[in-house]
Amino acid sequence: MFIGVCGGICAGKSSIASYLINEHNFKRLHLNRTAPTPAVEKSEGNSKVPKDEDIEDGEIPSFENAEEMLDFVTADWRENWVTTDIWDENVLDVFMRRPFFLLISVDAPVSVRWERFRERCKSHNLTPPTLSDFVLRNDTHLYTPMSGLAPLLHRAQLRLLNSTNNISTLHTSLANLDLTNPSRLRPTWDQYFMRLASLASQRSNCMKRSVGCVLVRNNRVVSTGYNGTPRGMRNCNEGGCGRCNSKGVRAGVGLDTCLCIHAEENALLEAGRERVGGAGAGAGVLYCNTCPCLTCSVKIAQVGIGEVVYSTAYSVDSAAAAVFAEAGVKLRQFSPPRAGLIDLNPTQELPLLPSS
Repeated sequence: MFIGVCGGICAGKSSIASYLINEHNFKRLHLNRTAPTPAVEKSEGNSKVPKDEDIEDGEIPSFENAEEMLDFVTADWRENWVTTDIWDENVLDVFMRRPFFLLISVDAPVSVRWERFRERCKSHNLTPPTLSDFVLRNDTHLYTPMSGLAPLLHRAQLRLLNSTNNISTLHTSLANLDLTNPSRLRPTWDQYFMRLASLASQRSNCMKRSVGCVLVRNNRVVSTGYNGTPRGMRNCNEGGCGRCNSKGVRAGVGLDTCLCIHAEENALLEAGRERVGGAGAGAGVLYCNTCPCLTCSVKIAQVGIGEVVYSTAYSVDSAAAAVFAEAGVKLRQFSPPRAGLIDLNPTQELPLLPSS
């Protein structure tokens, strides 16, 4: 695994890299910077402020360009590598060629990062910039066209918010995230089929809820479905279903007047019993981004589906679960590793800024 960590000054890149090195036996790599040092990394007097890892630079393999580093990692890709030197999108584009590369971004409120940088300056007997000056320099670093850091942060597969100043809390949060889970690089079958179900849901035309479903047998897709009005009828989002377009109708209420066919029903109709029914390991598996309702559960049991995997709970889960239990259909909720934007310390208040 090759992990790149990007983020603004004092966001926590080196702390995350050190965690991976100490807890998961990663090895650090250094990419030389060809562009001038950004102003945000300098003191009030425009002196470069040394980073903690600069002391170790002589011991870290160093490369002149991203291509050299990628060739080095590729030759030994089963080892674990980490770098915090993702300088721009050109570097990222090179690393993204490999399926074993994972980009993690880390950020923190600008006031928190300024306070960290302030302490770093003081430890090197340098005068820190004022908060207002730091903010202006930070904006330049993030949003300068072609070279700004902001596009990198948005391309990360995993985005972390690091507001804590407690290294133990940070390490605990990182451990809970399971950063090195192989499924972050290559999705498991559950992740793969659930993503297909989520993609199918985007085709839904129902005004109440977007649901997608994938029917699978022996890890092969048999059929897909999404909810909406029947073929030949006006789409629900065009007024085709009176129940779904009425105000104040709660989930699970008035379903006998609903004209929309559920995602599970569409997938079952498309597949047919002979393609999904079976016994034991040969039975089909139904993936759905929402737990099936009672009506769909009865039909799922009838066609011989062996297992239902869902992501989001629904208001009638208990009734559906009872049907599946009696019919011998396994029901399981999908729980992938956390992704997207994650606050590593959601309960801590931001520290008060010192008086100037």
